Parts: sequence; C-alpha cells; structure tokens
Amino acid sequence: MISTPTRYTATAIALHWLLAMGLLGSFLLGLYMADLPLSPQRLKLFNWHKWAGITILALSALRLVWRLTHRPPEDVPMPAWQVRTAHATHTLLYLLFFAVPLVGWAYSSAAGFPIVVFGVLPLPDFVPVSKALAEAIKPWHEWLAWAMALLVLAHTAAALKHHFVDRDQLLGRMWPGKARENIE
Repeated sequence: MISTPTRYTATAIALHWLLAMGLLGSFLLGLYMADLPLSPQRLKLFNWHKWAGITILALSALRLVWRLTHRPPEDVPMPAWQVRTAHATHTLLYLLFFAVPLVGWAYSSAAGFPIVVFGVLPLPDFVPVSKALAEAIKPWHEWLAWAMALLVLAHTAAALKHHFVDRDQLLGRMWPGKARENIE
C-alpha cells in the first residue's frame, strides 16, 4: 500500500509560490502599464509583462506535469461542499494559468507585436496579424486576468480561514520550509 503524503513536495511548494509571485507581479504590472501614455517606458513594461506571461505559462506547464505525476496530500477533513469548491477552484485556476497568457500571446500576435522572450528568444505568432482580431481578443485577456485574480483571492481567503478559524493544518502543507505541525 502506498502511503499518502501529509505535505506537498518541495518542488510543488516551490512551483506554487513562484507562480503566486509571478501572477501577482504580472497582474499588478498589467494594471499599472495599461493606462500609461505611449512611451519607451510603457513599451519596456509591456515587454516585461509578456516575458512574465511566458514564464508563467512555462511554470504552469511544469506545475501541471508535477501535479499529475506526484500524489498530493489527502484533503483535510471539511464539509463535502468545501471539498467540491476547493477542487473546482483549483481546476479553474489551472485552466486560467494557461488561458490568460495564451490569450495575451494571441492578442500580442494579432496586434502585430511579436514576443521576444528576454529580448533573445523570438516566439512564433500565435495567430495571424489582424487589427479586428486583436480588438476582439484584448478584452478577453483582461477579463480572464480579473477572473483569475478573484479566484486567487478566494483561494487565499480559504487558506487563511482554514489556518486561523479551522486550525486544521491545511496551510502548513504548502508553506515553504520544514514541515511543522502548526505554523504560527
């Protein structure tokens, strides 16, 4: 019989927190740069945002492969509706981890702005250049990013509720560092 881990692996934890930091940084950068006037600074920030999106896409692929090949801990005891909600939230988050950067890439391609990762690795256009297509895609990137932000907030609130209200060790399973029975 294979034992079920009580904690996520160090790799899963590292990917979780790297992705969390990347998502937060990219989202905040996107909010900041969106309304800036056209300038060299704005163009630089858009490139950074694109690079972050491609990095998030790569980290998401690694995280998904890791998740599919490494058994996670069992759910902590909680009502069935919370288990279903947590699983649905995680599934939607994984979908958005891919959808948001892919839609951003499609928008950039349709708008005629190639993505050159870190200024050295040109990526192929995801869709053909088309102003009409770019205008149709642009709001989807924003809407999906906002949906992901709301889900991340719900995910964070639920983890904090489990930690401070339920005191059920859920947060400790994904917290970096040594395994502890109860993180303070």
